[in-house]
Amino acid sequence: MSEAQVSTGRPVKDASTVMVIRDSDAGPEVFVARRVKGMAFAGGMTVFPGGGVDSADDDPDLAWTGPAPSWWAERLGCEESRARRLVCAAARETFEECGVLLADHVDGAPVSDARRYHAARAELEAHRLTFSRFLATEELSLAAGRLRPFDHWITPAVEPRRYDTRFFLAALPGGQEPDDQTTEVDLTRWARPAELLDDFRSGRSLLLPPTWKQLHHLAEFADVASALDSERPITPVEPEILEHRDGIRVGFDGSDEYWADYQRGHASTKR
Repeated sequence: MSEAQVSTGRPVKDASTVMVIRDSDAGPEVFVARRVKGMAFAGGMTVFPGGGVDSADDDPDLAWTGPAPSWWAERLGCEESRARRLVCAAARETFEECGVLLADHVDGAPVSDARRYHAARAELEAHRLTFSRFLATEELSLAAGRLRPFDHWITPAVEPRRYDTRFFLAALPGGQEPDDQTTEVDLTRWARPAELLDDFRSGRSLLLPPTWKQLHHLAEFADVASALDSERPITPVEPEILEHRDGIRVGFDGSDEYWADYQRGHASTKR
C-alpha cells in the first residue's frame, strides 16, 4: 500500500494509462481523446487511453508473452500480482477505449487487424467478458513486450476520486488503427506532443498535469524507437496541495510552467 493510501481516508484505485505512438514525417505522434464533458473524472480533458484496474484483471492464468510479471514488478516497484494486474489493465483498456489490441497469435505473430474482435470489445466494456477469457477464446496472448513502463502519478489527496496511475508507452501495431467507438469520448486525434502542448497554451484544449508532463517527455524523442528504448527512471509523483490567491493549486516538478501555460490559454475560466 502506498503512503498516499495510508495518509488519507479516500480510497486510491490502481489505474493504467497507455500512450500509443507512431512515427510521422514531422516526428512521433501520440493518440489522444477528449473525454465527454460531465464525466465523473477528467470530463472535457484531452487524455490518453486508460482506466482503473478491475478485479477481473487479477488472473494468474492470463495468456502472456514478453517480459514476465517478475520483470514488471521490478520496473513498476510493486509485487508480481499487482504488476500483472496493471499490465493486463493497460492492454485491456487500450483495446476497450480505442480498439488497439496489444496481443499475439499462438504462432507469435502480432495481431494486425483488431476489427474482427470488436464484438468481444463491446462485451469487455460491459463487463460481461474478462480479458483473460477473451484471449483464451481467441487463442491470443497479451503481448507484454509491446508495452514499456514510462511514469507513475498518484492523484493528490484533495481530489474526491483518487488513482495510483502507471503510464505505459506502446507503438501502434502494424495494420491497426485506433478509433473513437466509445461513449466516453467525443473527439480523437493523432498529434505531435508539441502540437498538443500548443493547443493547451492557446486554450483550445484542457490537460491534466500528468498528461501535460508526459507530453513534455514525449516531445524529447526523435522517433518511436528512441522513445521505446529510453529506459526512463520511474519515481512516483504525488503533487502537493499549495495555497494560492485563486484558491488551491497542485505543485510538482514543472508546475510553475504548467500553471503559466494554463493561465495563458484559460485565464477566464476557473479550475
